[in-house]
Amino acid sequence: MRENRIRTIWDRGAWALNGWCTIPSGFSAELMAGLGWDSVTVDMQHGVIDYRDAVAMFQAISTTDAVPMARVPWNDPAHVMKTLDAGAYGIICPMINTRAEAEKFAGAMRYAPVGYRSSGPIRASLYGGPDYMDKANDILLALAMIETAEAMANLDTIAATPGIDALYVGPSDLSISLGGKPGLDQTADKVVAAINAIVAAAKRHGKRVGIQCGSTAYAKKAIKDGFDLVTVLSDSRIIASLGAQTVKEMRAG
Repeated sequence: MRENRIRTIWDRGAWALNGWCTIPSGFSAELMAGLGWDSVTVDMQHGVIDYRDAVAMFQAISTTDAVPMARVPWNDPAHVMKTLDAGAYGIICPMINTRAEAEKFAGAMRYAPVGYRSSGPIRASLYGGPDYMDKANDILLALAMIETAEAMANLDTIAATPGIDALYVGPSDLSISLGGKPGLDQTADKVVAAINAIVAAAKRHGKRVGIQCGSTAYAKKAIKDGFDLVTVLSDSRIIASLGAQTVKEMRAG
């Protein structure tokens, strides 16, 4: 089976850089994946991407060395299994708030006897290889998003859940849930303390930890603070930022 480069990077003690796609386009995904990210995530939750778009985007990402991943819309086994069958090598699942929800997610990620994923890797075996069924349980990554006060209250039991490979901080929803404002690159003391607690819980239970970032400066600090995977911006944010800068420079004077 094709290696999961994120696991390889982690196994050698390094951090991974994750790209993020919200635009429903195979061409856009191909451009992003070719920029040098270690992985590229197709956002099926808050991006404007449906399943057919996602399949085309996974095909485009597969032309590069980037690991294809996805954020599913919700903790629904149907979403998780179908996205894995399309070729995702990692799933980021939103709003994991309890041990039971973590177990539900982890179970959908893996075949029996450790999980209940249904057999039918229609495209995954083309990407992963003919021994996909034999090795997928050990290769794929399950990243549980921690983004609510309820999840913080259950942090250790979630982090201890077998089959959960990493915790993933959703800073915007986490801040809202704790009474703050939405947004990436949180600096409010209450939110920073919660983020630090998530890192500590992941390390206590031998799990990895990732975070969504709005700038390279914040992402570099996150790496120093112990994060194993950082997502920086997204395709749409990069276009909007560079586009606005270009127009401003042209209008100046």
